[in-house]
Amino acid sequence: MDQPLHSQRRLALLPLLIFSSRWLQLPLYVGLIVAQCVYVYLFGKELWHLIHEAPSLGEQEIMLIVLGLIDVVMISNLLIMVIVGGYETFVSRLGLDGHPDQPEWLSHVNASVLKVKLAMAIIGISSIHLLKTFIAAGTLQGLPFCSADVLATIAASDGVGALKCATLTPAGVMWQTIIHVVFILSAIGIAWTDRIMHAHAAKLAQEH
Repeated sequence: MDQPLHSQRRLALLPLLIFSSRWLQLPLYVGLIVAQCVYVYLFGKELWHLIHEAPSLGEQEIMLIVLGLIDVVMISNLLIMVIVGGYETFVSRLGLDGHPDQPEWLSHVNASVLKVKLAMAIIGISSIHLLKTFIAAGTLQGLPFCSADVLATIAASDGVGALKCATLTPAGVMWQTIIHVVFILSAIGIAWTDRIMHAHAAKLAQEH
């Protein structure tokens, strides 16, 4: 009779060990908090550069720096969603119910909602990068695009010397646009799949 109890205790220990392994993700989220601190430093550095160099910068240069600041903020928001939402979903409850600063989306967060929000955040970041590319392409002042040989020479010389051509290429802009469209289609696919899953779950709940 003692043997079944001992076996039952051994069986209960394995699920407990597996479930407790979720705490191994804690150093990963702490590492993302450190990365968030690095982005705060980067934002302050770029903001100081904008303020200090504003009198000598042109309108398009200021716009590019501001877009860079927005890019940093959006990546920081992505980090917050991963840290807070991921910890709440995969590690442990944060116990923020009733807290005045609780994010609205955290009250109904799950793995599917988190994936959709992350996809939308990535689309936003891709949009900023694409806009920066288009603005930079508009400041080429009629310079011809660099050939592959010229690009290799620039890379070998660490960019020393004045550029006689533009480093942006039509193919690069085209591929960046294609990647951005792929991000949008991926987010639409994730959202549509999530909608189908919720509709199926609601139908099962009505049947029972």
